[in-house]
Amino acid sequence: MAHFRNARGGGVMGALGDIRVIEMGQLLAGPFCGQLLGDMGADVIKLEPPGKGDPMRLWGQGEEKVQWEVIARNKRSVTCNLRIPEGQALARKLIAKADVLVENFKPGTLEKWGLSPQSLLEENPGLIIARMSGYGQDGPYSNRAGFGGIGEAMGGWRYIVGDPDRPPARMGISIGDTLCATYGTMGVLAALHHREKTGQGQVVDTALYEAVLQVMEGLVPEYDLGGFIRERSGSILPGIAPSNVYQCKDGHFMIGANKDEIFARLAQAMGQPDLATDERYATHIARGRNQTDLDTLVNMWTSTLTVDEVEAAMIEHSIPAGRVYRAPDMIADPHFQAREAIIEVETEKHGPLKMQNAFPKLSATPSGVRRPAPSTPGQHNVEVFAELLGMGADEMAQLSQSAAI
Repeated sequence: MAHFRNARGGGVMGALGDIRVIEMGQLLAGPFCGQLLGDMGADVIKLEPPGKGDPMRLWGQGEEKVQWEVIARNKRSVTCNLRIPEGQALARKLIAKADVLVENFKPGTLEKWGLSPQSLLEENPGLIIARMSGYGQDGPYSNRAGFGGIGEAMGGWRYIVGDPDRPPARMGISIGDTLCATYGTMGVLAALHHREKTGQGQVVDTALYEAVLQVMEGLVPEYDLGGFIRERSGSILPGIAPSNVYQCKDGHFMIGANKDEIFARLAQAMGQPDLATDERYATHIARGRNQTDLDTLVNMWTSTLTVDEVEAAMIEHSIPAGRVYRAPDMIADPHFQAREAIIEVETEKHGPLKMQNAFPKLSATPSGVRRPAPSTPGQHNVEVFAELLGMGADEMAQLSQSAAI
């Protein structure tokens, strides 16, 4: 197996190089948590149902589906039929050898399979069990089915996304799932720190709607204190101005000049320094009240210039601003290249494939892509079962005959 590493020094071990993760579950939340842990060096063993494997293998845009190549990188794949006793017994043996279990099934599923956290912790007291679900492991909604989009709606995200004269919109990515997985990963890291001090494992309970709720800023206290309900506002954040995407001769450009000192510099760049002392725009509150008029003024200026010309003016006057990128812009950008934000991985199915690197950057224990995504379900059955469980060919053949793998 070829290994991959960041060019920025260090080995390929990663900060979690001594941690073994068993990843159950399918699609996004659980597997993205596994990706994050794997990027940081963990040995992630993914349990896939025999046959087609994780449906994520067929997800993504374009004719060839390649989202799997990102979310399954740094993982080893074994097949395990969790719906029959033989598969459940096999999973229990693997979990007993692990530091972390990641799962995103409907609450109660592990218990139904005889894999309750209580029983797993009895066998492996230091185990961290990361459970991701729509509504959490308890409460009146816990048994409801929940996908990321439902969490986005219930957590307050969907209602405020889009234009005010249209129904709630969504982002073009599954942000609810990835937020849930990110908070699940944070919980795992905190639980590992606790285990270092006590030897004690625990359950990390992450709900999709709560992960979304966590990033909703002042939405709840604004209502609690003053009865204010945030509404859809399109491309702006109400009261924060100027901060928007503006039209240029040959494209769009993002400018964020909503701080007093920065706005004064933008006024200079626009050749209209008096705007900085105009009572309509001189303060943060005033600019918020006159946001529409101010955006119109800025847009009138940018529309007379090219993107290159606006960018040069923003750099000269030290104003936070940036181009609105698509994938080809990212790949071509020299800053992305210098920081290796996008890397090329030699995948087994698609050959060389560009994808996002592992973030954040750690100076002493760099994260990275050590192995490509497994091309077939169960690709590492022989390797993992022999390595972890000491299984021979006869025992694996019996498991295969029973449809456990």
